[in-house]
This record gives sequence, C-alpha cells and structure tokens, in this order.
Amino acid sequence: MDNSLNHMEKTNDFHRLFSCRYGQNMPYCKIMERIGISENASMDEGDWGFWHYLPYSKEDERLGMVCTTAGSQKVAPGTVYPPLKEKHPASFRPVAEGRVLPEYQIIYVTEGEGIFSVPGKILDVVPGSMLLILPGVKHYYYPKKETGWQEYWVGFKGSYFNKLAKQGFLSEEQLFFNIGHYDYFTSIFKRIFDEVKSQKPLYQMKACSAVLTIISEMLSRSRRQGQPDYYQQIVEKAKYLMEKNIDGDINIPSIAAQIGISTSRLNEVFKQFSSMTPYQHYIQLKIHKAEEILSEENISVKEAAWRMGFDDQYYFSRLFKQKTGIAPSDWKKYSSQ
Repeated sequence: MDNSLNHMEKTNDFHRLFSCRYGQNMPYCKIMERIGISENASMDEGDWGFWHYLPYSKEDERLGMVCTTAGSQKVAPGTVYPPLKEKHPASFRPVAEGRVLPEYQIIYVTEGEGIFSVPGKILDVVPGSMLLILPGVKHYYYPKKETGWQEYWVGFKGSYFNKLAKQGFLSEEQLFFNIGHYDYFTSIFKRIFDEVKSQKPLYQMKACSAVLTIISEMLSRSRRQGQPDYYQQIVEKAKYLMEKNIDGDINIPSIAAQIGISTSRLNEVFKQFSSMTPYQHYIQLKIHKAEEILSEENISVKEAAWRMGFDDQYYFSRLFKQKTGIAPSDWKKYSSQ
C-alpha cells in the first residue's frame, strides 16, 4: 500500500474496510500505524485543537446511530477558514463557500462571531450559538476575520436520526439555536472526544448517547427560551397541585381554578411547555405512585386503584399496562420476587 496516501481523503468505505481487516475494536491510530500513516495525520492537537473522521462497523450501523466526526478548534483572528483545509476530506473543505453533506452535524460556537447561511437565511453567529446541519441541505459558515472563534462539532448519521428528522425534531425550520455559553455543553462534547480518542469497545454507542444528550438539551432549552417566564410558573404550580392531590380525582378544571386561569389556557400552556397535557401528566404521576405502592405494600390491585382515585379497577389496569407495558397484577408479582 502506498504510505503516502493522504488519510483524510478516505471515505467511510475506507474506514469500514480497515476496521474489518484490522479489527473493529482497534483504535484508529493503531490502524494508521499498521498501514504506515502517523497518528498526527488523523488528529491535530495544539494550536488548532483536534479532530477525527471516524471508522464504524456494520454492528454500529445496525444500531441506527453512528458518530462520523468530532473535534474542536480555536480559530485565531485573521485566519483563513477552515485552517489546515487540506487535512479534511474533500467534501468537508468548502465549509466557508458552500457545501452539502451526507450526514448531520452540530456545531457549537463558544467564543467569537461569524456567519451561518442556509437556504433563504443568513444568520449572525455569536458566543453560545449552536448550528444544526442536515443531510442534503446546502450551507456555509465561517468566523469573522476580526474575531475568529472557538468551535466544537460532532457529525452523525443513521436510521434513528433520520426518524428524528421525519418526526420534526431535526428540521429545516430550525437550524440555528441561541443556546448560550454553558460549560455543560462543552463537557458533553469533551465526553465524545474522550470516546473518540480511546475507541474502546462500543465507543460508537457511547459517543452517540452523548450526541442524543446534546440534541435533547438543545431542543429543550430552545423551546423554553421561546416561552414567557410565567409559563414555567403555571406549569410548576399545576404539577405541585397534582402531586399534592395524587390520590384524588383527576380534576383539571379545579387545578386551573386554583391557579387562576381557565382550563383551556392551562391545557395550552402545559402542552406547549412540556409536550403533554395536564391530564397525561397527572395520569403518569398516578401510575408511578401505583408502581411504588404495589412494590412496597401488601395490597391488592383493586385497593391500589382505589387509593390512586380510580373507581374502576379495570380502567386502572388498562392504563397501568398501557404506561408500563405490564399488568398491575404481574408488576406486583415480579416486584415481590
């Protein structure tokens, strides 16, 4: 094999080929050593930070989630972006001019300012901005020359992420998030970097679990940022009243009246803030409490239903199985073993 081959030009098929030949659990740097390419070719650390373009196996692909790339770099003011351009695969290089990727990416900017463009929009990037790249969507981004920036990124693909996109969680309607600068997010990226660097068994699964954490936190914070503060106050009051009356009737109008708003307004605010209705949340609280008393106390299913405010034992049993996947009588049996 030609040892002068530029490793950064290799495609995912290349990664799979060598993962198969040299072992799926072999760290990437060891594969590079085996074929005569230095570790520095896959990772640059120091002034520029570090990045990896990752191998993954058929086993990883069967999970429906793979991490394709991860890295961070500090781009100094006046630097042509991206720095060390030739060390990236060809399809990734025109990030500042315009490109289309076959994968998802999330970029988190913690310092500096820049520009992010997607079809129909040109957006200002500031510290705390999070950019979402979707497969097939043309985009470009770059730091302003006068400021540079610090960026963290992760790339990912797979059927699970495609499902999130199909359901609207990852959408062209929202590709820019003003998250704010939180150490919490950088710590998750660094957790991904640790997995990427070590490439221990099942590192792909661990890295992807961290990617899901970033996505869920990104969407959650974005949703709540777009809502007035009093939404949270209303929801917290409603939840408090539900917990206080956990063994009573499910009376949403009464809860709304105690808060001082209409039932329809409570339903609207609660659903917008928490993605479920007050009734759904109340039912979930009751089922969790029922799980607890069935596990810890010597009572019948009928008594558990009565204590949770259900007059109809069979309705209670149907709800319990719907929420937990198991009948309350079986729950009681298994929890006592």
